[in-house]
Amino acid sequence: MRWINLSCGTMFAMGLPTKYLGKDEVIIRHMHSHVKELFLSIGLGILLVAAVIAAFIFIPESLKPWAPLVVLGLAVILMVWKVIIPWLKWATDTYTVTSRRIITRTGIIAKNGHDIPLARISNVSYEHDLIDRIFGCGTLILETSADNPLRLHDIPKVEEVHVELTELLFRDDHDPDFNRSFQRDY
Repeated sequence: MRWINLSCGTMFAMGLPTKYLGKDEVIIRHMHSHVKELFLSIGLGILLVAAVIAAFIFIPESLKPWAPLVVLGLAVILMVWKVIIPWLKWATDTYTVTSRRIITRTGIIAKNGHDIPLARISNVSYEHDLIDRIFGCGTLILETSADNPLRLHDIPKVEEVHVELTELLFRDDHDPDFNRSFQRDY
C-alpha cells in the first residue's frame, strides 16, 4: 500500500486519511466513479472554447469590443456551471472499500458520508448495460437487511470490486494474513 506523509504529519492511504480507519483496518480499494461521467462536460468545454475563439475571429467590427466579451462572459459562466463543477463533484465523490466497511463520501464544500459495515451487507450484485460494458464499469448494488439497497453508479471494474467484496463477506475472520492479501500498490 502506498502511503503519503504530508508535512503536517497526517498520513494518507489511497486518498482517505488514516485517522478515519480503525485498528487493523486496511484500505482494499479507493475509487471514484468512472471518468465517463465527465465525457459530456469535456465535450461541452471544447465547444465553449471553440465558440469563444470563433466569436473573437468572426464577429463583425461593428459589434466589437462588446460582443466578444459577452460571448466570453457567457462561456465562462457555462464553463464553471457545466464543466468545472461536474469535475469537482467527480473528484470529491469517492468510494472506499476497507477490510471492515464500505465508505462513501460526496460533496464539494459540504461533505456527506455513509459507512456500511461489511457485517450488515447481505447481498452484493452488479449490473451494467451495453455502454457500461464498453467502458468497463457498472452499478454495484449493496443490500442490507434494514435499508433499501445502496446503488453505487459507474464503478470502474465493477466485476473485480464485486469479487473482492464477496471475498470480504465470506472470509475467515480468524485468518491473520487476510488483510495483507488485499494490500497492493495502485
